[in-house]
Amino acid sequence: MVRVAIAFGSNMGDRVRHLAEAMAELGPLFGASRPRISPVYETAPMYVVDQPAFLNGVMLAETSLSPRALLAALKGIENRVGRLARDRNGPREIDLDLVAYGSAVYSFYADDSAAHPSLRVPHPRLAERRFVLQPLHDLNPGFVLPGLPPLKVLLAQTEDQRASVLLYEDAALSL
Repeated sequence: MVRVAIAFGSNMGDRVRHLAEAMAELGPLFGASRPRISPVYETAPMYVVDQPAFLNGVMLAETSLSPRALLAALKGIENRVGRLARDRNGPREIDLDLVAYGSAVYSFYADDSAAHPSLRVPHPRLAERRFVLQPLHDLNPGFVLPGLPPLKVLLAQTEDQRASVLLYEDAALSL
């Protein structure tokens, strides 16, 4: 079994419902390993800022799936929850990203279409995303991201984003 970190987010429609549906679908992927889910944060969008605020969090779990098989399962869940094809970094009903896969530094390049997504773990933009780092730190402050500094260092480097990553009290997710 390999420990994985999956980031989740939604900023379109009923955000809490989309996250809850995704959690319900994620649970069976991990069987008896009892995934842990972070608190949910309301966060300002990055990269494309003219869009609604996101709800974001992180799940830690253990899996026997390969990185590509897990990615395929995540993309299938996104489709079933209702993600629509839109511009990269734009609005989305649900977004599930495999941000860490054990101690692996892994790259698989494809045409990056919905049918053939590329995969890099740790996620290539993880170090700049407080909306992933904060919930990951909440779950496990000592979580090791291969090739990256400790979480507390990464959080310090994203201190300028603190005001845009706020605990969202109205969404307690579970499996």
